[in-house]
Amino acid sequence: MSKKSVLAALFLIFIGVIFGVILVSNFTTGITPGYAGDPNVTLGGVNQIKNPDYKALSKAFIDVSKAVSPTVVSISVMKSSTSKSDQQDLRDFFHFFNPQTPTEEVPRYEGGSGFVISPDGYIMTNNHVVENADEKKIEVTFNDGRKAKAKIIGTDPTTDLAVIKVDRKDLSTSPLGNSDDVEIGEMVLAIGNPLGLQGTVTSGIVSATGRAVGIINRGEVGSLGIENFIQTDAAINPGNSGGPLVNLSGEVIGINTAIQSMNGYNAGYGFAIPINLAKVVAEDLIKVGKVRRGYLGVLIRSFDETMAKALGLEKPEGALIEKVEDDGAAVSAGLREGDVILAVDGKDIRSSNELQSLIARKHPGDEVKLKIYRDKKTIEKTVTLRSKDTDKMLASNKSADKKDDDSEQQQTSSTAEFKNLGMKVRALSPQEKKDFEVENGVLVTAVERFREASENGLQANDIIIEADRQNIAGPKDLQNILEKFKPGDAVLLRVKRNQDINFYALQIPKE
Repeated sequence: MSKKSVLAALFLIFIGVIFGVILVSNFTTGITPGYAGDPNVTLGGVNQIKNPDYKALSKAFIDVSKAVSPTVVSISVMKSSTSKSDQQDLRDFFHFFNPQTPTEEVPRYEGGSGFVISPDGYIMTNNHVVENADEKKIEVTFNDGRKAKAKIIGTDPTTDLAVIKVDRKDLSTSPLGNSDDVEIGEMVLAIGNPLGLQGTVTSGIVSATGRAVGIINRGEVGSLGIENFIQTDAAINPGNSGGPLVNLSGEVIGINTAIQSMNGYNAGYGFAIPINLAKVVAEDLIKVGKVRRGYLGVLIRSFDETMAKALGLEKPEGALIEKVEDDGAAVSAGLREGDVILAVDGKDIRSSNELQSLIARKHPGDEVKLKIYRDKKTIEKTVTLRSKDTDKMLASNKSADKKDDDSEQQQTSSTAEFKNLGMKVRALSPQEKKDFEVENGVLVTAVERFREASENGLQANDIIIEADRQNIAGPKDLQNILEKFKPGDAVLLRVKRNQDINFYALQIPKE
C-alpha cells in the first residue's frame, strides 16, 4: 500500500472516531454542545421581594392549625334505624353521607366532626350528625388518638345544631369569634375529618354571607328553619359536618354544615352556620336543656326590584311582612302586613333570613327596636318578643270591607282582561267567597306564559284581594286602580292562594 493511501485511511479513521464521539455524546446527554469558556456564569435572577408576605401568611396558617386542631374531634355514630328523619333531606341534598340509603333496617355507622367548646367536655356539632343515634354508641376521637363515649345534651333541628358531652376534664377549647364581623374575601380554614381523614385542614375565603339555600326549610321543621349561612370555597367534604370554620386569628366563626354538589363531593360551595347563632343555641341547650327562642309573630320574605318599586323603596332591602300573627308580639306592637323591616337594634337588614337569624338569637321577653318602612315613611317600633309555643299564623284577610248587595251583584257579572300584564280576572260569586273564605276580591282566570303576571308569580285561581293597598270588590275596582299607573311603574297586589295570603308586584310594561 502506498504512503498516500495509508495517510488517507488514517484520516478517515480519525474522522469516524470524532463523529462517533459526538454522536454518542448527543444520545447520552440529549444536549447540543455549546461553546465553553465562562466559568463565572451566574444562574437565576435576583429576588426583588425583600420581605415576602407569603411567609407571614404561611406562618399564620401553621399557627392556626396547631392551635385549633387539638380541639377538633371526629364523631362516630351508630344509627339504629334507616327510617327517614327530619334532616334526611339535608343529607340527601348535600350528600354529606352516602346518598344510597340502605333499604333494610340494619344498624349503620355514620361520621362527622365537632369541636370542644368547654374544658369539661361539651362539644358542638350538627344535629344531622347525631340525629336518630343509638346513644350508647356515640364515640368521639380526639386529635391525639384518644377515644371517649359521648352523650347527647340537646339538639335544635331548626338550626341543625347539637351539643354532646364526654366525661373529660381540662380539654383544649376552641376560641369563639364574632361572625357579625365576617367579611367577604376573608381567608378562612376548615378543620375536620373529611372522608375519614382525621385532622384535615383546608383553606379558602369567605365567598358570601347571609346565604339561605332552603335545605333546613323541609319536613317537620317547615318554614321555621333558620338559615343565614357563611359560604366558603375552602374544601369541605363528607365528614366535615360539625367541624369549625376558623379565621386567621384562630377563632371559630362558623360550623361547617353543608355542601352543594352534583356528585357528593366538594365543588367549591360550602356553608357554615354563623357562630353567634350557634353560641346562643349551645348555651340554652347546656343550661336549660332546650332552646328558648323569641318570636316576632310575623311571616316575612325577601323581595326583588319590582316589589321595591311597588313599595316605594329605592332598592330591594329589608324583610317584607306578609302576615301578622294573631295575638303575637308584632300585632301588639302595631306592626302590619306590608310593613318592611329595615333594621333590628340599629343593624341594617338585607334579607328576610338575616332578620330571622338575628331574632333567633333573642329570648322571649327580650325587647328589640325595629326600623320600619310604611307608606313611604320610616318609623320605629319596640317589640317585646314572645314564645312560639301556642302561636298560629293567620291565613285569612282581616282588612276587607263588606260591600252592599247591589255593588256585589254588579261586580259578580263583570270580567276584565289586562293584555299588557297577560292576565284575565272575573268577579267572585257569594258562594265562592264563602268557599275561598274571603270577603272581597277577584279571581284570576287565566295567566299568559312569559308575560308580566306569570313572570312575577301569579297563577290561575289566585284571588287578588288588594291592589295599591286598596280593597278590590270586583274587576272594575282593579281596572280603575291599574289605569292610574304609568308604564314603568309597579303596583303592589295582595293575593290569596289556597290558605296563604302573599304580596306580589307587577311592573306596568312599557309600550
